[in-house]
Amino acid sequence: MQFRKLGRTGVWVSEIAFGCAHLGVKPADEGDAVELVHRALDLGINFFDTANIYAGGRSEEILGKALKGVRDQVVLATKVRGRVGEGKNDEGLSRYHIIRQVDASLRRLQTDYIDLYQVHWWDENTPLDETLQALDDVVRQGKVLYVGCSNFNAWQWCKALGLADKHGWARFETDQVRYSLLDRSVEADLVPFCVSEQKGLLAYSPMGGGLLAKRELPSSPPPPWARAPRDRHSDNFTDRERRIWQTVNAWAHKYGRPPSHIALAWVLHCPAVSAAIIGASNTEQLNEVIGASGWRLSDEAVAELDEVSKA
Repeated sequence: MQFRKLGRTGVWVSEIAFGCAHLGVKPADEGDAVELVHRALDLGINFFDTANIYAGGRSEEILGKALKGVRDQVVLATKVRGRVGEGKNDEGLSRYHIIRQVDASLRRLQTDYIDLYQVHWWDENTPLDETLQALDDVVRQGKVLYVGCSNFNAWQWCKALGLADKHGWARFETDQVRYSLLDRSVEADLVPFCVSEQKGLLAYSPMGGGLLAKRELPSSPPPPWARAPRDRHSDNFTDRERRIWQTVNAWAHKYGRPPSHIALAWVLHCPAVSAAIIGASNTEQLNEVIGASGWRLSDEAVAELDEVSKA
């Protein structure tokens, strides 16, 4: 496993992170989920990402149980923003919600600190300075080490950094965004911004919701617990998506590797990426994708993949 800096911090994280959105969602027993986390650890992954809303909090609970005894060996990330109850204040990025939710996440994760606490997406109903000051407070209290954002545009991140610098508050070190050969929208502004400011992107869905890991196009919708859109099957892929999938599989054949390695290596080729966040529902999937770490595509492969995936 290869490691990269988490943005401009001094923290090293595995360049392949384990995404825990599926923990507690897939119809499998808790023991299987814990075993999957342990296998990720055995394979060298030290970076785990979850959120307070995943599986209604079950994802954090399962991850907390799985990391007992090894908590000090991992970088643990979670998020706040989404709805967690029926109350009017049970969502958002207000001080009221953040202070309560950081404590709730700590309880579920069975830890006394969170390494990276991320705002899940922008909250247009809460002043940004209220959010940032609340985050700075939980950092100063020792409950959180670093803060990050998720699904932020470059202007939103810049605005947050400007306010943080003005007041001496904790700064967003990372932005977790969708990034793959199928979706390159972050390259317009976020990638050059991160390279310039030494910030880090955490790429989720780096294999396009699993499509680019497949050797055959799916002919039916994914199961209900999957994160991929329900309408993603062979009858409704665009011509661009088909060309990308075909090119990924062609290079996989040339290299003698699974297509997941091609898709992940392309994402990890981006200098702004601190880690690619993968999801796996079984150890076989996890064992396969881990081989993409430490391996790089040729310039020819990158150029062809760049060309075929242009919008």
